[in-house]
Amino acid sequence: MKDRLPRLHPSQTIGGRQLHWPEIKDYGIIGDCRSAALVSRDGSIDWLCWPRFDKPSIFAALLDRQRGGHWRISASGPATLERQYVEDSNVLETRFTNPRGSVILTDVMPGLSFPLVRALTPDHEIIRRVECTAGEFELEIDFSPRADYGKHQVEIRECGKLGFRIVVGRGAYWLRSPVRLMLANGSATARVLLRAGEVLRFSFSYSEEAPATLPPLDSSLDERIGRSIAHWQQWGRKANYDGAYRNEVARSALALKLLSYAPSGAIIAAATTSLPERVGGDLNWDYRYCWLRDASMTIRALIELDYWDEAEDFLDWMLQATRLTQPRLRVLYSLYGDKAPAEYELDYLSGYQGSKPVRIGNAAREQLQLDVYGEVLDAAAQFAFHGGHLDGEMQAALAGFGGYVAKHWNEADQGIWEPRQLPQHHTHSRLLCWTALDRLVALGERGILSGVPIEEYKRHRDSIRREIEERAWNHKLQSYVSILDGDQLDASLLLLSWYGFEKADSARMQGTYKAIRQYLGTADGLLYRYASAKSEGTFAICSFWEAEYLALGGGSLDDARQLFLQLIKYRNDLGLYGEEIDADTGAALGNFPQAFTHVGLIGAALSILQREKGEQQLGHRPPAATESGPSEASQ
Repeated sequence: MKDRLPRLHPSQTIGGRQLHWPEIKDYGIIGDCRSAALVSRDGSIDWLCWPRFDKPSIFAALLDRQRGGHWRISASGPATLERQYVEDSNVLETRFTNPRGSVILTDVMPGLSFPLVRALTPDHEIIRRVECTAGEFELEIDFSPRADYGKHQVEIRECGKLGFRIVVGRGAYWLRSPVRLMLANGSATARVLLRAGEVLRFSFSYSEEAPATLPPLDSSLDERIGRSIAHWQQWGRKANYDGAYRNEVARSALALKLLSYAPSGAIIAAATTSLPERVGGDLNWDYRYCWLRDASMTIRALIELDYWDEAEDFLDWMLQATRLTQPRLRVLYSLYGDKAPAEYELDYLSGYQGSKPVRIGNAAREQLQLDVYGEVLDAAAQFAFHGGHLDGEMQAALAGFGGYVAKHWNEADQGIWEPRQLPQHHTHSRLLCWTALDRLVALGERGILSGVPIEEYKRHRDSIRREIEERAWNHKLQSYVSILDGDQLDASLLLLSWYGFEKADSARMQGTYKAIRQYLGTADGLLYRYASAKSEGTFAICSFWEAEYLALGGGSLDDARQLFLQLIKYRNDLGLYGEEIDADTGAALGNFPQAFTHVGLIGAALSILQREKGEQQLGHRPPAATESGPSEASQ
């Protein structure tokens, strides 16, 4: 990796104090599997939407430093910063140190799904605990909520011992603080000097339908932090992975869990909207929804790490989400499986470092992307071939998807990268239509799925294979190409091996990989998703696809290991990745953290480990046997 130089960022002044834009990778995330908050390195919560990931924000300084809103607990002057998650958990600790002393700030969002206790607790809450561990230390507290993505300044009402109350629509926010806060201009601020051994505890909560519960600011909050740590550690340490990259895999699994929506089983693409793929540009999208294309790789990661409950919940969610449109599938869905909201722009927000527009909703909901059928069917097949049960309703839905593919596989679509242009005949979409029918044939032949017209599906599957082999192969380039009869490349062509269409060591795949690395690769082991995307960042999951391709037999095991080690250098200090990586600086770009990137990391690590153990076939196909299944603890 190249030497990284410090980057200077534009800033805005608030109340006489200048606030610099943090790097995207300077954020950590806490959550309760219903919502999430992003916390900057200096202890500022700059993003929070309650009560769900996709609801309007109360803190959005991530997208506008001046009017977005934030909650900052930080050093009042210069200090060194160190942070970490408590081991195998999603509880964040930040240490501030200066010559006079040090403090530790602990941030956690307890969840209702965590172990139940007798005491009443808020439905939605963030607990922030500050302990002075040495000397003395002055803190600055700046609580500045702003409603509806920063559109409205709120009224903070002081309610005596109950704390501070903010009413927004039908909901009420409560801040309980152990120190006196001064109210002015929609903010509550204070400076406080802590000495060794002293502790401050804060509780910020939200209630909409249920009565507000306001916890005491005493050691009971410490106990709840401890229970949250224990819960996360129990979940994180369950991961069935014993390879060399245990820490990276566990952190990625924990990040994926944070991006799951417990009430429905959905897994969102990211917790944020409109973080730019190109700083200062307009490639800013809302990712707080669930894309079906993530399904097969996500299910594979969950199953092979022994997270059967999450895999089954995700599969059940897909069935429920698609019920109203079956056999047709949408590209993306809301947390509850509804159609994602129409896209619109918040023109009053500056955007991250001036990257406008800020978008809410996603227009990809109107696109046709035929690859989603293969991803859903492959996810179901992996679940079944590993021992999971497909009930009658699921079987009927899968059969319906197959019928749709048989009728529509030769149509043009927008494809995996969702360009906002006229449909084309994408090789990746054809590949996933082939995958859909291939998996249905396998399920039918093994008696797992009844009523499958096996011979009809075989004919269509074989027709798709011939078309890919004849029209997606470019003899001049000696490579598969992105569009039938075209001459352009994209990194999704590496998945021809992942889905088992081509063996990774075949002559055609070797030629394709050579061309992809030549035209889309960087010297630091990164990949652009396609040539015209070089004005933005490299696409992080594509690089993990490359590592997995090598592990599947496209290169040596040592090549796969070396690339994986190179890629983990691009994570932030907490082990988190965005959607893209700046090829020049290594900075994270796009929405953060990105589920698909962490799924790619897990997949690459699993394939490397399987090849080390001699278990990995050349190509990702359903296992020939079904010896494995849910463990007793998962059933």
